[in-house]
Amino acid sequence: MLFDVGYDQTSTFGGPVPTPVLDKLATLGLRFTQFHTTAICGPTRAALITGRNHHNVETGFLSEWATGYPSYNNNIGKDSATIGAVLKGNGYATSWFGKNHNMPDWESSVAGPFDRWPTGMGFDYFYGFIAGDTHQYYPVLFENRRAVEPTKTPEQGYHFMADMTGKAIEYLNYAKAVAPDKPVFMYFAPDAAHAPHHAPKAWREKFKGRFDAGWDAVREQTYQRQLKLGVIPPGTTLTPRPEWVKAWDTLSDGQKQLYTRLMENYAGFLAHTDHEIGRFIDAIHRLPDAENTMIIYIVGDNGASSEGGFDGTINEIKSLSGIPTPLEENLKHLDKIGDPDTEPHYPMGWAWAGNAPFQRVKQVASHFGGTRNPKVITWPKGIKEPGGIRTQFTHVIDVMPTVLEASKIPAPKSVDGVKQKPIDGTSFVYTVNQPDAKAKRTRQYFEVFSNRAIYDNGWIATAQHTFPWRQDYAPGNWDQDQRELYNVSEDYSQSSDLAARNPQKLAAMKKLFDEEAKKNHVYPLDDRGVARRASAKPSASGSDPKRKDFTHYTGAMRLAETAASITKNKSDSITADVVMPDKGGEGVIVAMGRQSAGYALYVQDGKLVHHYNWFDDQRYVITSSEPMPAGKSTVRFDFAYDGGGAGNGGVGTLFINEKKVGEGRIDQTVAGRFGIDTFGVGVDTVSPAANTYKPPLAFNGTIENVQVKLK
Repeated sequence: MLFDVGYDQTSTFGGPVPTPVLDKLATLGLRFTQFHTTAICGPTRAALITGRNHHNVETGFLSEWATGYPSYNNNIGKDSATIGAVLKGNGYATSWFGKNHNMPDWESSVAGPFDRWPTGMGFDYFYGFIAGDTHQYYPVLFENRRAVEPTKTPEQGYHFMADMTGKAIEYLNYAKAVAPDKPVFMYFAPDAAHAPHHAPKAWREKFKGRFDAGWDAVREQTYQRQLKLGVIPPGTTLTPRPEWVKAWDTLSDGQKQLYTRLMENYAGFLAHTDHEIGRFIDAIHRLPDAENTMIIYIVGDNGASSEGGFDGTINEIKSLSGIPTPLEENLKHLDKIGDPDTEPHYPMGWAWAGNAPFQRVKQVASHFGGTRNPKVITWPKGIKEPGGIRTQFTHVIDVMPTVLEASKIPAPKSVDGVKQKPIDGTSFVYTVNQPDAKAKRTRQYFEVFSNRAIYDNGWIATAQHTFPWRQDYAPGNWDQDQRELYNVSEDYSQSSDLAARNPQKLAAMKKLFDEEAKKNHVYPLDDRGVARRASAKPSASGSDPKRKDFTHYTGAMRLAETAASITKNKSDSITADVVMPDKGGEGVIVAMGRQSAGYALYVQDGKLVHHYNWFDDQRYVITSSEPMPAGKSTVRFDFAYDGGGAGNGGVGTLFINEKKVGEGRIDQTVAGRFGIDTFGVGVDTVSPAANTYKPPLAFNGTIENVQVKLK
């Protein structure tokens, strides 16, 4: 399963990015043109691995936005065993590579619990990251339950997509060499092509000038190719540009220059991903039982993403925090876009262009621009006439029952003694050799962030409620949402709203949505963005949300923010008892975050330093006026917060053995998360929070403890 790839972005489905590996798979197998996701990553993946609707497995939205409501707490239960658990129990070797966004990050420390880690959900082996995304050059990696670091630096050619592909090939070959008759199930989930879009330079340079015509022209050209390929029906209408996307010919030269460069970089990222997947596919084809191996290739977990905002960004975390960067500032970094010290995302105009012929984008579950993704299946032994197209309406919940039917394994009534919830999906094995078979999935609800729809026998009723680029927008008043009605058996792209002409049908569909929502535990609807993300989450530190004192020791590393001591929007104090060597003492005492945002307390050039990184835009550095003494010392950083709301500033003060040795003003602080990088004592792993050293800058003395007090 790819990540944040729209319906029309690959050449296999008419898009502008050449994907020869996927093209070849389509000729060897089947293309599905009415496959659907939930419109957002974590819920889609929960539905994929459980065969159940995302609200039924407590994943109504993402873990970073989790609330205490049962359908939104992100705690997949033992009554919803994954495809990994079921196949493992039936003799398969099971593995998971890449993205894991289906466990709460507050459970991602050594304190556990571990039953929602991949290895606790039926997967023998895991190699990847636990978050919504990761940095391709500086990933936050875990192997099974152990934090690991990349084996090379970006300067030495490291890239996560190549790394995880190599690991998957290695595992596959090893498993089949040791037990050649043991069947294999592998879940291969790259971070590509989610932001940060990190394309190796050679790959992004391939696309220089390819998008100069702009998003209006690229979308039109794509639409014409789609018609020729047959991946949209004849007569399909290309939906018009919405008001939230500017016409390309109205943009300034500077805007065009930045926007095309961001798209060239994305295209390079996606093309590089296709190349790496080619290595993986070649390894599968070399297996002795390759003829009876099914590959299900899902091109995206939602539609193309508009989360880069109107102008795009080179700092994804800053953009997601709702803080724009002036065009002139972004243009200064034009030649570095895609490099390790940038975290780019293209502007929303390219997301709209990437979802042709549909309306809307990722997160907008009311429309196919958010939920319709390409799918390709190969199965040499099972597909009698490869190269075809299948048009039956299918959904991501249908994948697990398809795998079970193809494997001749019944869905279990209980797993490890726990009675199982019914599987919501329906196998689509019947479509493989019956191109004209009537679709077995006749009804499906959709809901993400209060954007919602109900599909029933060729009709779909929709209600668009929130905007992906407006995390602050939570209007409530759901009954006031504009309702739309489409006959998608005749109107593939949702281009002709029939609500006004057929109010009785619309009313019946609204009633049907309500029935499905109650049945699948969708309610209560919650449209809060920033407020939901900022709400208190459970903590690995215990059940007391009012805990103020934390003590950490050397070896504490790769702690997610929610599993560590969170110093946001309040005064705090960080105290460390350290022992410095006689000469040359240096290193990180404690650090949180990465190059896009974070802080670090460290010793460099003999001085104690506190470095606060505000979105790589402003860096506030306080350096001690006196050197660190050899031997045992107590150092402290105090921060006196101004108060008056979130994200405000304050005064930082450094102490060595209770003597004040430095003070400085920090004008702005990060109100939300620093990103997906982590907290560590004694090292700053991979992507550094400070830009004055190379990671990991391991402390070369002794850190006896680090105490964090929240005030």
